[in-house]
Amino acid sequence: MSNPARQRILITGASSGLGEGMARRFAAMGRDLALAARRTERLESLRQELLAAHPGIRVEVAAMDVDDPASVATVVPELVGRLGGLDRFVVNAGIGKGASIGGGKPEANRAVLHTNVLGAHAQCEAAMEVFRAQGAGHLVLISSVASVRGMPGTRTAYGASKAAVNALAEGIRSDVWGSGIVVTTILPGYIATDINVGRRGPFTVELDEGVDALTAAIEREPVKAYVPGWPWTPIAALLRVLPLSVVRRLTGS
Repeated sequence: MSNPARQRILITGASSGLGEGMARRFAAMGRDLALAARRTERLESLRQELLAAHPGIRVEVAAMDVDDPASVATVVPELVGRLGGLDRFVVNAGIGKGASIGGGKPEANRAVLHTNVLGAHAQCEAAMEVFRAQGAGHLVLISSVASVRGMPGTRTAYGASKAAVNALAEGIRSDVWGSGIVVTTILPGYIATDINVGRRGPFTVELDEGVDALTAAIEREPVKAYVPGWPWTPIAALLRVLPLSVVRRLTGS
């Protein structure tokens, strides 16, 4: 059976990168959108662009800081009310500029962990409160292939934060097993966005190709998906079993 159409979609971190790209793809599908980020001027510009290109949809925007749980708890229900309900929530907001552990930049790693873990948790709390009340919904958490194994250098805190996101998603999935709430974990590989400038590997794809694969995977509503599926599904399988000495050479810092 095909999955139900998710007409009303909330995307965080929608002012740039994958979030902005997903907003454009879902708008082209005729979906109604609620877009949240800290940079409201970019959100408003995106809103005007989407409405001009797709006049039949609704686009609501709001400033939200995922580092502030009070902001998330206030803005999410406000956006849901303005959109007239919620069918899918994409937990996308995150940062990736870490440093080697013990290298003298603990504040950078703390920021990555705070935003990517506690920020994701705040978003999940707000989304799941809506979904539990209505007994249905699709929760999507954007993780990373970097979560499969411990990453060296500048990726250590980032990989750890995304491993926590994976566990958070699986725990929620277990908690609502058998209900009308679907939980999907998406693990992108190297996609050319601002978050990985200077750390793009040999299989990096351009943003448009990555976003196409990402939205296609979300639409399928799997438990877990690596994107693009080739080559990241087999690479992830290899990363799980290769010795750490090999993994560190492949992943670098």
